[in-house]
Amino acid sequence: MENERLSSADDENPSKPANGEDYNDHELVMSEVHLGCPPNFSSPYISHFTFPLPPPEVKTQSIAVNVEEKLSRQMMSLDEDGDLVLTRRTKQSKNVRMTIQHSITSSIPSVGLQVWKAELVLADFLLHSMFSSSDFDGVVAVELGAGTGLLGILLARVAKTVFLTDHGEEVLKNCALNVHLNSEIFKEHATSVFVREVDWINSWPPEVEQCHSSDERFSWTPSEIGEAEGASLLLAADVIYNDDLTDALFDTLQKLMSRGSTKVLYLALEKRYNFSLNDLDVVANGYSRFKSYLRDDTECRSLENSKLPCFVGKLIDLTEIPQYVREYDRGNDVEIWQIRYIS
Repeated sequence: MENERLSSADDENPSKPANGEDYNDHELVMSEVHLGCPPNFSSPYISHFTFPLPPPEVKTQSIAVNVEEKLSRQMMSLDEDGDLVLTRRTKQSKNVRMTIQHSITSSIPSVGLQVWKAELVLADFLLHSMFSSSDFDGVVAVELGAGTGLLGILLARVAKTVFLTDHGEEVLKNCALNVHLNSEIFKEHATSVFVREVDWINSWPPEVEQCHSSDERFSWTPSEIGEAEGASLLLAADVIYNDDLTDALFDTLQKLMSRGSTKVLYLALEKRYNFSLNDLDVVANGYSRFKSYLRDDTECRSLENSKLPCFVGKLIDLTEIPQYVREYDRGNDVEIWQIRYIS
């Protein structure tokens, strides 16, 4: 990841969270991704992420080959001692260079201006899925809490439509700028990428803008809401850090995932530990609140008649996901969950 300082004459003050929580707006936080970057600059930074892409043959490795062709390959691949020789094709590596404007530090209400570790872990997952299968080809996707937009922009290489959603004009403007900076990445795929506002406190569906306002370009049309409800893929990264927002997120998920098509959510998070006076121990309270919403499939089926919202959670094994993004250290506290909703 290469960093450049980007001058800006119109930096805006961070906005307060929509739920009115008593945050200290002057308290600054810093993502581990930015360690080593100068923390005292208020201007945004430009970082260049280079994503190595697997060669095309990886995607076709599961295609069946007829028996005669297999035998022919084996016969042609025996050395003079009768041992099997594996011929290897020369791999031509491809790289995608993504330009992301972000802040080095931010207030807690404006954390969407930074790049966070779980965002990059989920990028690894997307890359691995995109280039080892066609599962995401042509999908309609919605990213919740999109922040800088890095994940949605990456997915736009194969998706049909991507909605990048977040809350707050400063975060949305920065996200829209990143979409513009990286439009060449998905231009040849003719993907539609929309930056739209979703306030989890007001849940789903978002209001349709009826009159002109300064943030009108981030408002929804009825047809866009319908398309988002027909999405099959949802993404979220680093959105678990506050219990009230976690509650609001799952309320939004319940309404969004119960409408339109069947959806699957891939959510990446980093467990954050704090000392609790109640427990007299170091605990990950935000993580515990998140886990309280998840059930296994058997539990959900047993709750069918109770009419309670039921989210089935499955932990993804990260040891099976290569690290394509080299600019961060995964550590042991990052997880990806596959989540489905049973109504």
